[in-house]
Amino acid sequence: MNRNRMIIGLTVAVIVALFFSSYVYRVVQRSAAVKAPGTRKLVVADRAMQLGTRLDASNLSVISWPSDEPIPGAFSRIEDCIGRAVITPVTQHEPILEGKLAPREAGAGLPAAIPEGMRAVSVAVNEVVGVAGFVIPGTMVDVLVTGQLPGGKGAGENYITRTVLENVKVLAAGQKVEQDRDGKPQTVPVVTLLVSPDAASKLTMAATEGKIQLALRNTIDAKVTNPAPVLQGVLFAGPAAAPAHTTAHKPTPPSRPSLYIVEVITGGKKETKSFENQ
Repeated sequence: MNRNRMIIGLTVAVIVALFFSSYVYRVVQRSAAVKAPGTRKLVVADRAMQLGTRLDASNLSVISWPSDEPIPGAFSRIEDCIGRAVITPVTQHEPILEGKLAPREAGAGLPAAIPEGMRAVSVAVNEVVGVAGFVIPGTMVDVLVTGQLPGGKGAGENYITRTVLENVKVLAAGQKVEQDRDGKPQTVPVVTLLVSPDAASKLTMAATEGKIQLALRNTIDAKVTNPAPVLQGVLFAGPAAAPAHTTAHKPTPPSRPSLYIVEVITGGKKETKSFENQ
């Protein structure tokens, strides 16, 4: 009898254990399914691309991206990006965003990167003017110009340096071939700046009538300082020599001579005489 009860109890325990095991397994599976996020397709750059590059199937690819981490302005189909140009440099595997693309009707190349109402002006520079090669697309610069004031007398006199433009974006940096004074071809670095129409006139005048210099600035520093111009005469003139002042010394009045008193006795006569110390 006891044996039968033991068998029945063991059977019930096994059944209860299997029931709870099955329940726990279903709960764990359900939790794992809830925690595992879904994925979506994301269009990214298959290689690094410069400003103005037209997108096509050869320079784009699709990766999986978590659905619970959406990226505003992202694309899920390559077909939606084909034919449009990037208006900013793009690195490899970087997501393609709507804000980085020119309108479809804008075409490709540099014109696609020029916002409405702005202008792109190219100026010839050298290694020094171009900040030794650190001026690249996307950097921000100030433009300084050095020239002679109207009515300057003689070469090298009345020169002035002033900042004509501040916080200007560099659209492109490249080279062009032009002839030197002897007619020989030479390679000249060229920087293209994004400016307003008014600033385009200033930049053209500065590059034509003076010598320009680019000052590289931090891309997050947008403060306009409007520095004061510097005149050559003020910069290179040494400190003014103080005029020699001659102090007129008043003659010292002669000191009064000291007196010596001598008592002279002549016979029975006594006299007192005074003598000056000459």
